[in-house]
Amino acid sequence: MYQINIIKSPESKKSDGIFTIKSGDSSILVDDQPFEWDLVKIRKHYFHIIRDNQSYTAEVVHIDSESKQVSLKINGHKFQLKVKDRFDLLLERLGMSKNSSRQLQEIRAPMPGLILNINIEEGQEVKKGEAIMILEAMKMENIIKSPGEGVVKKINVGIGESVDKNSLLVQF
Repeated sequence: MYQINIIKSPESKKSDGIFTIKSGDSSILVDDQPFEWDLVKIRKHYFHIIRDNQSYTAEVVHIDSESKQVSLKINGHKFQLKVKDRFDLLLERLGMSKNSSRQLQEIRAPMPGLILNINIEEGQEVKKGEAIMILEAMKMENIIKSPGEGVVKKINVGIGESVDKNSLLVQF
């Protein structure tokens, strides 16, 4: 089972609908109703669809498997899909969704080394994947990136400071 949130225009971020899709051996149910369509692959990333005597051309523009998002263009109109599988839905029901676990509390040093550069300031909002600082270890520069989003409360190290493995670098 999948739950798909469709956003007609990626710029608007407004949801146009949430649908539950279940697939069996030879059938597809959308919101527990049979879904009849004819789908033919034209070439890589392009499909021709016939549904209810209407013809559609679909292009898969981008698939982000980590965030489970798909960008489509159907007859020239852009759509953004956010897909949740049965495991995502179960975690959500148990109150253990990915969004709640991504709230940053702290970042610790992954290895001993020397702080070469700090790219953030206290009070700054950081995004997932943003470079926080550079840690030199074994003559190699390692970029420490944010594993989630948050606002920096305190930076516990300074440039030129040596740190041990698991030393507290940043608090959120």
